[in-house]
Amino acid sequence: MNYEAPAPSASLTDREGITLGEDLRLLAEEAREFAKAEVTFQKSRAAFAGSQIGRIVGLLVAALVVLFFAVMALVVGLVIALGPLLTPWGAMAAVAMALLILAIICALAAKRALTTLKRVMSAPLRGEPSE
Repeated sequence: MNYEAPAPSASLTDREGITLGEDLRLLAEEAREFAKAEVTFQKSRAAFAGSQIGRIVGLLVAALVVLFFAVMALVVGLVIALGPLLTPWGAMAAVAMALLILAIICALAAKRALTTLKRVMSAPLRGEPSE
């Protein structure tokens, strides 16, 4: 959605024939155009935030599901490990570690996406004075 700002009003020397009413009408038209541009811009920001929120929530849900499976593998592995041999421990450790690594990767990806979203949404707008 590209928006092209209206051309600025004529200079003072060119506006000698314009009445106060016409000047106010031009000002109102410009204000209306700028308001439309602002609404369009805010809609695009909201759409971006909505798309990122869905991705972040999806990654967090994936991390929680994988973490659940890691805990279940640990529990099952501990039960098996109580058996007579040490090999069930090795299998339990390998499965649990792989699932934990996957959960950490998903959580870090969600954190990175959330940090990016925060940075984009808190950035000052062009032309707006910074605090």
